[in-house]
Amino acid sequence: MIIVDQALEEREQANDPIQVGIVGAGYMGRGLVLHITENVPGMRAAAVFNRTLSRAEQAYDQAGFEDVKTVSTVPALEHAIADGRPVIVDDPDVLCQAGNLDVIIEATGTIEFGARVALNAIEHGKHIVLMNAELDATVGPILKTYADRAGVVYTNVDGDQPGVVMNLYRFVRTIGCEPVVVGNIKGLLDPYRTPTTQAEFARKNMQDVHMVTSFADGTKLSMEQAVIANATEHGVARRGMHGPPCDHVSEALDLLPLDDCRAQGGVTDYILGADPLPGVFVVGYNDNAILRQYASTLKMGDGPYYVFYVPYHLPHLETPITVARAELFGDAAITPKGAPVCEVITVAKKDLSAGDTLDGIGGYTSYGVIDNIEPARSENLLPMGLSGDCKLKRDVRKDEAISYDDVEVPAGRLCDRLREEQNTTFAPVGAVRA
Repeated sequence: MIIVDQALEEREQANDPIQVGIVGAGYMGRGLVLHITENVPGMRAAAVFNRTLSRAEQAYDQAGFEDVKTVSTVPALEHAIADGRPVIVDDPDVLCQAGNLDVIIEATGTIEFGARVALNAIEHGKHIVLMNAELDATVGPILKTYADRAGVVYTNVDGDQPGVVMNLYRFVRTIGCEPVVVGNIKGLLDPYRTPTTQAEFARKNMQDVHMVTSFADGTKLSMEQAVIANATEHGVARRGMHGPPCDHVSEALDLLPLDDCRAQGGVTDYILGADPLPGVFVVGYNDNAILRQYASTLKMGDGPYYVFYVPYHLPHLETPITVARAELFGDAAITPKGAPVCEVITVAKKDLSAGDTLDGIGGYTSYGVIDNIEPARSENLLPMGLSGDCKLKRDVRKDEAISYDDVEVPAGRLCDRLREEQNTTFAPVGAVRA
């Protein structure tokens, strides 16, 4: 953290700031523009794209800029960046192709659109920073492969739960403990929440109602834990995880089957309703008798299992740290380690009929549940991130997992092509793929 701070100060003093393009001016994107502008030396929110341009205008208005122009071409954007003038861009390809932009932040939460932005940024030599667990959980491993080939960083952010968990995971390993559970602290989980039930909360908090619904119905949790699983190679103990309710994170030591989790090589999981919300935790293991005595003296408990936690996550406030790590040090906050470990499968939120069209993440028809990649593949289950606009070929009961055999997939989607390539690239040795 100190190194990042010093390096950014040096870039500020040298008048050579990191130039950032932001795709998505929703709740987090707007907060990010404000934070970079007011609080982050050595970095500039140089350009913003949003499909509704007024949202991009709002982001810059909120940050104190007046009369920000809209540009449509790469030369116009490059000229504005060179002059130090922030601009709105009406085409995300322009952001990805500008030669003097260093990092693209994808903050839309979309799959198809987000995949196009990420791939375009990578192909044009830009580091890609995701505030988009949904995209990462769906096609992250293959996008990481593309980024490695291009020599750029592909990463999720420090401040969202996966990044906070990953930093805590590294800390736990560094102090000599074996991570056994890498976890999220969830306040609410009701898989049957819909945009109707969440509309008032979304309105009051100025957030997208579908995103808010995905928080409540557990889809977002599963996406975040899949990102963690793919970065740590810790799968789940069972479909949907354990998720015991409790009052405080320390109770995880008694409520989770830690010996079984350790025997599995470590798992990703969550606890429900616990303080401190909205934090994350890692359960670590060390059975050295002398070190256990030290831990007891330091009020960590008797061991051999210990719980470590962070009582907050600050997505837009920590994202500039991720940007700096990528641009200045070639370092990722959290990124897939290799082959996917977990999948987020599609489950019916209500009884559905043949001919119905699935409405994707945060909708009325389905919710996402995390599972290990092996059963998800063997059952040919439909990834939640690819479920939008798929048409059912048969009736599906409430809470039934939906497979590829059950749906017609829309033609021509990039995300499906990337997923097929991911499946082939990371196919088990000897596997035969359809």
